[in-house]
Formats: sequence, structure tokens, C-alpha cells
Amino acid sequence: MKGIILAGGSATRLYPLSKAISKQIMPVYDKPMIYYPLSTLMLAGIREILIISTPRDLPMFRELLGTGEELGMSFSYIVQEQPNGLAQAFVLGADFLAGQPGCLILGDNMFYGQGFSSMLKRAANLEKGACIFGYYVKDPRAYGVVEFDEHGKVVSLEEKPEVPKSNYAVPGLYFYDATVTAKAASLVPSARGEYEITDLNKLYLTEDTLKVELFGRGFAWLDTGNCDSLLEASNFVATIQNRQGFYVSCIEEIAWRNQWISTAQLMTLGKRLEKTEYGKYLMELAK
Repeated sequence: MKGIILAGGSATRLYPLSKAISKQIMPVYDKPMIYYPLSTLMLAGIREILIISTPRDLPMFRELLGTGEELGMSFSYIVQEQPNGLAQAFVLGADFLAGQPGCLILGDNMFYGQGFSSMLKRAANLEKGACIFGYYVKDPRAYGVVEFDEHGKVVSLEEKPEVPKSNYAVPGLYFYDATVTAKAASLVPSARGEYEITDLNKLYLTEDTLKVELFGRGFAWLDTGNCDSLLEASNFVATIQNRQGFYVSCIEEIAWRNQWISTAQLMTLGKRLEKTEYGKYLMELAK
């Protein structure tokens, strides 16, 4: 399976912070925001990743991430001229996917919780259909919402409903089989003028091949779309790291633990940052 990170948009809710820089480059505590969705794909075992962003911002991602070779990975890049909806990522990424299954994650979504890696690997091994996730929120009106029957079967999906049929929001993480590019190409714009990811998911629901995994109460899903949530995410990461000593979404560590790079390579990456706590952490792992 291949992965796509959608890191476009203008992030007007973060103005003036995002007026001259992509929000996915902004720091969430000690790392650029894009490290967090990137680490999610890596935990799923995905090594080939496409980053989609704006003409202005794409060069910054190239400079930050490079080819991916240092992590034992492969990164590709493509421009999204206009933010025309999440499902457009699979139209833009059709050549990259080349008929293979694909996972899409939004560049401002963060996930943290026990058992997450196992959940991701199960989803990444799907052979038919789609796997999305459900997260209980107090007010789901700003999200896609999934409704279940009394047996836990999905019966409906709605995008930003005024009157939600459940409290389960759909986070920005989606796994699809090899038919996703054809399905995405068949979509028509919604009333908002966008190619909606909910409409794509409904195609799988109609086929009865849509699976929804629920995150439990102890799981954290953070959407860093405004200044308050950006601060909350940074404080969350700082709390975990300072109390436990383990780094959250350290992409070099994940590549090493996945055996995509050697201990010697990890040490080399750490030495480049040896004046920082981040670099010292990598070097300590490599001892």
C-alpha cells in the first residue's frame, strides 16, 4: 500500500501565522506538523508516500523531507492548484498509486494511543473495500459523521450535518483498495463545490465494503486547524515526552524500529542534530 499526505489549503483560521508559511510546516512542540501524519503512515508500514501541497508551499516540503532515502523510504511531490476537496487527492495521485491500494491522511491530523500501530497494520492489509475510523466527539457538526445501527453496522455517512445522527466523527485517515482512483474520478462536486471524501466513502458503503474502526476513550485525535488546537497539540506532545522520555512521532526512530535504516544510519542522523535534544535522543537510541 502507498500513502498520500494532503498538506494544501490556505489555513485562514491560523492567520496571520499561515499567511506566509504552510501550517503543516509549523511546529507542534519540537517537530514540524507534517511529521505527525507522516509517522502514522510509517507505523502502518507504508514506505512510498506522496505529499500534495500548494505551488507556494511544496518547495518547503521538498527541502524538509527530501527524497526519503535517509529514512529508507521514497517521497514524491505534486501540486494541488486549488483546494477542491479531499477526494481530489486520489485523482492527483492516480499515477503515483499506479493501480495499488492507497491511504490518505490529512497533514494537520495527529493520532496517539495504545494499540494504534496494530490497528494501522490491519487497515493497511485490506484487500477489498475501505477502512475508516470513528472518534466520539461532543459536537460532531464540523466533521463527517458516521451512523451505526443497533448491531454496530454502518448505515449512513454525512458531511458536516446540522443535526448529526451520532457523535462519531470521521478523522482524516482513510484506507482504500485498488479501486479508489476509479471511484474518485467518478465523483461530481458537492454543493460546496468540492469533491467530498464522504461521497467517496459512500461508494464503498453502497458496495457494503466499508469498515469503520472505533477509537476508544483513551485515544487522542488532535486536529490542529486553529490556534487553540495548535497550542493544545504542542502541550500534549510536551507532556508525553517530558514525563515518559519517549518521543512522539519521531520519524527517524520509527524508520529504525521498522528496520528500514541501520543503527549506524540512525546515529548519523542524530549527529547532524547533536546540539538539540532531538538529536541527543536519536544518538542515545543508537548506542
